[in-house]
Amino acid sequence: MTLRKKNAFSASIAAILLSTYLTGCAPREHREGILLEEFLYEQADFPSCHSVTLVELDNGDLLATYFGGTRERHPDVEIRLQRKTPGGVWSAPRSVATGIQNDTLRYPTWNPVLFQPEGRDLMLYYKVGPSPKEWWGEYITSSDGGNTWSTPRRIEYPLLGPIKNKPIELADGTLVAGSSDENNGWRVHVERSTDGGDTWEFIGPLNDGKETAAIQPTFLQHGGDTLQMLCRSNAKGDNQYIVESWSYDGGKTWTEMTDTELPNNNSGIDAVTLSDGRHLLVYNHSTRDQEGMGHKGRGVINLAVSRDGRNWDAALVLDYIDGEGKQYSYPSIIETADGLVHIVYTWHRKRIKHVVVDPDKLEISPIVNGVWPADEIPLIASPADGL
Repeated sequence: MTLRKKNAFSASIAAILLSTYLTGCAPREHREGILLEEFLYEQADFPSCHSVTLVELDNGDLLATYFGGTRERHPDVEIRLQRKTPGGVWSAPRSVATGIQNDTLRYPTWNPVLFQPEGRDLMLYYKVGPSPKEWWGEYITSSDGGNTWSTPRRIEYPLLGPIKNKPIELADGTLVAGSSDENNGWRVHVERSTDGGDTWEFIGPLNDGKETAAIQPTFLQHGGDTLQMLCRSNAKGDNQYIVESWSYDGGKTWTEMTDTELPNNNSGIDAVTLSDGRHLLVYNHSTRDQEGMGHKGRGVINLAVSRDGRNWDAALVLDYIDGEGKQYSYPSIIETADGLVHIVYTWHRKRIKHVVVDPDKLEISPIVNGVWPADEIPLIASPADGL
């Protein structure tokens, strides 16, 4: 980040903080486009949760899955699932996968991803192992909309399955899944299937893991065979950005990874291309060392909109709080059949928050040189610790 960009970015954050401190509330009420905010649960029999993904079934049900247990990396962490029927409320969390190996050995589970290819069974991918450097991929399938699940199947390394975000399905039925490995630096690869997910081709790695360190890809679709990949990066100092790569042949080959102008705090992101061609990105618009932003820049989570995947407009600050150890992170975003947008994300590692957005009602302002507009700081939640 150039000195001018860094100073401008700091000024925009300072405007948020100053307004918060002086008024005790959000800088301004801005809820255009927001239809619903809720938690998936108020209480559960596990204290910590993280890494949620979301899918809409053909009958209109929403399924959300995440890992929950004592804390991340604890062996009791299991994959939890919740359902919301149209017009209903979220069901109680239930466990659908564990890391139990035998009577004496158990590992934590990680990063579940829900996905249903056209005309195929529902798939739930997740990771098992003591750490991201040692985990492996597993998956289960359901032929009845997530009510019952198959026995787990292990994915053969170097394949890992979609590592955090949903795959995409191209017009010809090809599946493209974003994945990454942390064994030898942070390296991104693509897993591509032309048979509905029965077999997968490994493409990559797409970066060296050192000069460019990135993981957890998400995809935008630009028509035809043009795809854009956006990734979480592990850059440090003044060079903390979301990174991107492009494919012009349906995910078979990819350009060299380069920085975008959007800041990244070394936390997960997700994106979706809407049916009208617009692109939405949900992420933490901050750097991890940004002064006053609480837990490594995870004290703010944002929604941005783009027509071309390169120039972005600020739409919403989904949540904001200035508090050490507080965080909003690891979002997932989908468009449902009714044209609405559903966003879920980790809320302080204690609960999962769900926000429903009408994308046609968003009020937007340009993001110039990667700086969130300081005079148009739209918030949908106050910095108070709650809704």
